[in-house]
Amino acid sequence: MSSKFIRWCIALMSIAFCGIANAHPGHGGGLMAGIAHPLFGLDHLLAMVAVGVWAFQLGGRATWLVPASFVALMAVAGGVGMAGIALPMVESGIATSVLILGLLIAFSVRVTPALGAFIVALFAIFHGHAHGAEMPLLGSAWQYGIGFVASTAALHGLGLALGKGLNKQSLWLRAGGVAVRGCHGPAQPRVRARVPGHVRRGAHPGDHAVPVPVPRGGPHGDQPLGAAPARVR
Repeated sequence: MSSKFIRWCIALMSIAFCGIANAHPGHGGGLMAGIAHPLFGLDHLLAMVAVGVWAFQLGGRATWLVPASFVALMAVAGGVGMAGIALPMVESGIATSVLILGLLIAFSVRVTPALGAFIVALFAIFHGHAHGAEMPLLGSAWQYGIGFVASTAALHGLGLALGKGLNKQSLWLRAGGVAVRGCHGPAQPRVRARVPGHVRRGAHPGDHAVPVPVPRGGPHGDQPLGAAPARVR
């Protein structure tokens, strides 16, 4: 199979995966809900598998240290989410993790095992919080937590197996990284309309929009603003 054909496949996979990820459908309660949650959110699924693939690329101690750090921090963040403690920019953090992990695989980025573990641990905070915050109201916290931890560990193992299976086909391995990266582009900032002269609550006084000059009254602009209109005889 020619390398040119494989590159075309990489491009097609990137287009096919772009914009597909829709996370976090509702599930039932308990152990099965925890197992299902990482599997039915495409962004979670891709990130967990990508962690395993990248860990295999790093090799050595990273093959167990990187997935283990992800699972550990995810479990802690899941407890925070179950407790109802808010965490800002969770969805943006999840999307960014999918993007960066895809790039790390696609470009075969090599770092030390400790740095690799630190990078994925940061991503695990967002994924874990999302798992915990979306625990069913009637579900058991322990059973749900064990479920999504076990499911995540299994997806890491799948990623390690994929990395090993595609080890001799490095171009296909990088193709998978490009496909993962294509699922999420950079987060688009929300644009709010600004009203001239209006200062939002908590903003700095000089932060509001530039006021629009108001023309003077009168047909010729020579009558002061606010003056009483002249009588017409």
